Amino acid sequence: MDNLSDTLKKLKITAVDKTEDSLEGCLDCLLQALAQNNTETSEKIQASGILQLFASLLTPQSSCKAKVANIIAEVAKNEFMRIPCVDAGLISPLVQLLNSKDQEVLLQTGRALGNICYDSHEGRSAVDQAGGAQIVIDHLRSLCSITDPANEKLLTVFCGMLMNYSNENDSLQAQLINMGVIPTLVKLLGIHCQNAALTEMCLVAFGNLAELESSKEQFASTNIAEELVKLFKKQIEHDKREMIFEVLAPLAENDESMQKLFEGGKGSVFQRVLSWIPSNNHQLQLAGALAIANFARNDANCIHMVDNGIVEKLMDLLDRHVEDGNVTVQHAALSALRNLAIPVINKAKMLSAGVTEAVLKFLKSEMPPVQFKLLGTLRMLIDAQEAAEQLGKNVKLVERLVEWCEAKDHAGVMGESNRLLSALIRHSKSKDVIKTIVQSGGIKHLVTMATSEHVIMQNEALVALALIAALELGTAEKDLESAKLVQILHRLLADERSAPEIKYNSMVLICALMGSECLHKEVQDLAFLDVVSKLRSHENKSVAQQASLTEQRLTVES
Repeated sequence: MDNLSDTLKKLKITAVDKTEDSLEGCLDCLLQALAQNNTETSEKIQASGILQLFASLLTPQSSCKAKVANIIAEVAKNEFMRIPCVDAGLISPLVQLLNSKDQEVLLQTGRALGNICYDSHEGRSAVDQAGGAQIVIDHLRSLCSITDPANEKLLTVFCGMLMNYSNENDSLQAQLINMGVIPTLVKLLGIHCQNAALTEMCLVAFGNLAELESSKEQFASTNIAEELVKLFKKQIEHDKREMIFEVLAPLAENDESMQKLFEGGKGSVFQRVLSWIPSNNHQLQLAGALAIANFARNDANCIHMVDNGIVEKLMDLLDRHVEDGNVTVQHAALSALRNLAIPVINKAKMLSAGVTEAVLKFLKSEMPPVQFKLLGTLRMLIDAQEAAEQLGKNVKLVERLVEWCEAKDHAGVMGESNRLLSALIRHSKSKDVIKTIVQSGGIKHLVTMATSEHVIMQNEALVALALIAALELGTAEKDLESAKLVQILHRLLADERSAPEIKYNSMVLICALMGSECLHKEVQDLAFLDVVSKLRSHENKSVAQQASLTEQRLTVES
């Protein structure tokens, strides 16, 4: 590295008097040293103070500007060199070089700016102030249609620079969107879909921008979905296919862009998606099921798809993945069925098509994501009394639910299991269902659910417990007692933070529990009258009214 010290000294002199041959030789030596040991060479460059001299070598007239930009690109690969590059005043002359017509100059300048911006607030801010992003977007537009390899390499560098410039920065992403970058990137994707590096860079850029609300309108005005579907068909690499769907997923949440693809069920993209589901290719099956789940985000689409046989296609797909099946396909197909089951009009149709039977085949799954979607699908389907009763008497299902109610490592599975247990009771209003749940040890979980941090879950639990007390108190009283239900109800009523509906349903439940000798005694021992009488003046009329009724009941029974 002694040679490097000599080179840096020589470069300081030649940079001032601009002796071109010596200058070129010194820059070549520096590039060679960086290729051998980038970090150590970068440290020496920083210590030498040579960075400050580079600004004068980046003028449009300089014959070595491309090499200097290349050196800056190399040193800026190191995090510790990015702020020094900004402090040395290199951003403004680099941005000026973006106006060059020389392809090599543009390439090295794009690399230098992209590397300085990587994970650097100071770098991004300096490029923003110098107006670099707009010039790069203008280049992308003007060079978009040229497909020779050198131009595609330049386009890839420019896309990478914009990505580094805006990554995880909402205001800079919004700036790029306002500059119209999205239609340009979509056009690039269509023209250069054979170029793997450029395609990947476009996909990453889309992934960054698609999360932003303001991007969705621009995406909707382009043919991005068609381009992504075409690209998907050509891709054989699993990772690339995943990237494509990571871009499609946030777009799918935007009604306008999804409606454009769905086109009332006649859209070419939607028709293509339908053909993937019966495919033998797992990736195509997965893509098809994910797309259906995304199309099924509004009632009209869901109703149209169920009426046109999509449920049967999804059940056939699930059937092919029961034994040692592909977990991601199972998860995606169950997601689609769950979404399709949301409109009330679809529930009976899906039940008669045999969806519950198809879904129950996955009860033995040990995969939490599959368990979660299975539970969600069943819960969406059991609004009807008959379906709730049939499922609630299914001992294997109820036992599995009770087991999953204890899945503390998987809060989603635990929450959905509790909610399904409660829903089976609330919708069936059946003594047999309650007996099955009592015998399977489910009561304690419903009592715990009444203490959930989510009001909707608390309420569902209290309503289910009130039905148990009204229909099968004798069967359930021991479990209710050991789960300390009365103490929990006292706490809910005494807590000022409890929602009005929680207080109301807690009092309804107290009245229902009075028919049990042991629970009645617990109510008396806990001085409920004090708590309840205070609620007679509650601002919510229903709560105040129920407090009066409960107080009368407690007084009579005391």
